[in-house]
Amino acid sequence: MQNDIIVGLDIGTTKVCAIVAAEEDDGRVNILGIGRSPSEGLTRGVVTNIDKTVKSIQRAVEEAESQSGVKIECVNVGIAGEHIQSFQSRGVIAISNTDNEIMQSDVDRLIEDTKRVALPADRQILHVIPQEFIIDGQDGVYDPVGMSGVRMEANVHIITGLVTAAQNIYKCVQRAGLDVDDMVLEPLASSYAILDDEEKEVGVVLIDIGGGTTDLAVFEERTIRHTYDSGVAGQKVTDDIRKGLGVLKEQAERLKREHGCSYMPSLIDTEVITLPGIGGRAPLEIDNRLLCQIIQPRMEEILEIAAMEIKRSGYSKHLSAGAVLTGGGSLIKGTVDLAQEVLGMPVKLGIPTGFRAGLVKEVENPIYSTAVGLILHRLKNNEKATLDFNGKNKGANIKKIIERMKSWFDEL
Repeated sequence: MQNDIIVGLDIGTTKVCAIVAAEEDDGRVNILGIGRSPSEGLTRGVVTNIDKTVKSIQRAVEEAESQSGVKIECVNVGIAGEHIQSFQSRGVIAISNTDNEIMQSDVDRLIEDTKRVALPADRQILHVIPQEFIIDGQDGVYDPVGMSGVRMEANVHIITGLVTAAQNIYKCVQRAGLDVDDMVLEPLASSYAILDDEEKEVGVVLIDIGGGTTDLAVFEERTIRHTYDSGVAGQKVTDDIRKGLGVLKEQAERLKREHGCSYMPSLIDTEVITLPGIGGRAPLEIDNRLLCQIIQPRMEEILEIAAMEIKRSGYSKHLSAGAVLTGGGSLIKGTVDLAQEVLGMPVKLGIPTGFRAGLVKEVENPIYSTAVGLILHRLKNNEKATLDFNGKNKGANIKKIIERMKSWFDEL
């Protein structure tokens, strides 16, 4: 018996991807359908043309519906872009219960207290992620419920985004005839599909190289510590090939995917690639070494930006598990080797996992990391409730958060 249908919708700069999954009674997760369509209405992760984005969403959803046989009505959608910002905050409350026992309501009250930060009118809090709780000066507490204390503090990681950017995504999904169940930061979602608990505990950085944005998330002690979004990503590589060789955008994208290499030492043989001439001209012949000379500098820039941000986060010496690359840009040959050289740490390619039935082989590809992660994020939050360190059921609180999110869209 299928208990619940969950849909992850990744609205990217170069593609829109919809994945339909169902959780069975025995806890297994089945992938029922996958839909993909080219994305034409976004620039660097932000909606710039609502009509084109709506059509891209509709095409991807229709393909997923056709493959799964399920009518899609509600989706979990990702948000990314250079407008995403994060910072640390701290809150403190007094425990007024008669026996000084900390209740779940006290934790909720403390999390609300951490949100009392001065934000510009055009920004909204997307996620509040607890880092640790401090009870009567004792730090390192991750599950304070049931403990005794008179004063409780919390260090949290707050992620914010532009209200208008989030609102435009919300509008596009609604105009495509769908409801938004939840909106999640894309690197946070990807981490659910790519990283395991051991990596998050010892320290790891997730680098998701998409078409329009490169998303970065630093994890240590099983929680997210730092997030960053850069506008330099895979589409810049395609543009470099297009301008450098004087070819069409479609040809440049195909060259990047089929023959591209981002690390010259990994090229063994010289391969000549023939492209049809434009406007009746003679065919164009290029070799893969020339293509690598165009791709490598831009990929180095993407990874150097990530390296600088890791250093700025202050966690560069705490990443024992190294880095995990994912996203379509990570599939360019030699990218893992180049990343190891630029970042100076162990690097592996991250492939979505966590499914045991259905179209499992089809989704085991870095391009589906965000869409798969959105499904797993929703499943985890259904079981554990939201981003707290305890297993108490807070289903009502999830609904409250979603309703609050919907309300600030409606107010604008």
